[in-house]
Amino acid sequence: MHPAPVDSPPRPPDHRPAARTAAALALGSALLLVLVAVGWQPLIGLDGDIARTTHRWAVAEPGLTHTFRILTDWVWDPWTMRLITAVVVVWLAWRRSAWWTALWLAVTVTLGSVLQQALKAAIDRPRPVWPDPVDSAHYSAFPSGHAMTATVVCGLLLWLVHQSADRALWHTALWSAVISVIGVGLTRVWLGVHWPSDVVGGWLLGAMLVAAAVSVHRRWAPPATSSP
Repeated sequence: MHPAPVDSPPRPPDHRPAARTAAALALGSALLLVLVAVGWQPLIGLDGDIARTTHRWAVAEPGLTHTFRILTDWVWDPWTMRLITAVVVVWLAWRRSAWWTALWLAVTVTLGSVLQQALKAAIDRPRPVWPDPVDSAHYSAFPSGHAMTATVVCGLLLWLVHQSADRALWHTALWSAVISVIGVGLTRVWLGVHWPSDVVGGWLLGAMLVAAAVSVHRRWAPPATSSP
């Protein structure tokens, strides 16, 4: 009598595509960072042209500008994003089987905040200055903290939803994330507190961190927590 076949253990998710994506995004981020740091004139000129145009629009449309201030200061503010993350971390930790994912999420978002502040201090890029400003902001310009934080938080939460949610919830989460990430970047330029390349830098760095975090989760998460 032949012994009953033994099923082979499930193979862990392949982390290599996410790692390759992270590497490509890191190269793009590094290139943009260097161009900003050395003041590459074509980029600086394009930044100035776009910023001056959007500032004229912002001054001419006070109602829309006020709406954008509410969105960027409350709905898409980095502290709002961190609060959402904290709620999800507590929920994941409460489930016990997802404790590793809770720790992974908290550490990744914290690293994103540390990275953006370190780069701001290192590059020390001045923000736009206007004779008739419609908003104000603190710290250096590159990268945009709003854009980077929104990309990191929305990207990580979107990936978690994709692992476990039904189709309707996935599409809702996808469109919410896309609108939030693009929207916060556009409002920062419209309000005259960031150059366009600051926002693009925030998007690239945030996406890089998300891809790297997904690679880490796929490679190192315990089998019981490979999906939330």
